[in-house]
Amino acid sequence: MGGDVVGMSTVQEVIAAVHMGLPVFAMSVVTDVGIREEGEPPVSHDEVLQAAKKAEPRFKALFCELVAQL
Repeated sequence: MGGDVVGMSTVQEVIAAVHMGLPVFAMSVVTDVGIREEGEPPVSHDEVLQAAKKAEPRFKALFCELVAQL
């Protein structure tokens, strides 16, 4: 999916947990694709927070369902 997604802190946290022998279940939401039309300003922090808030209900339901099936 790209270097930014691969480099998210979730990856490093999972690697550390695995090395410590901890079971791992991890998910991340990408809230900042950062794609704009030429000449438009960069994505703002407020826009990233709005995207996260919008994704929260669906992400929470998905996460709860996946954990329930473990």
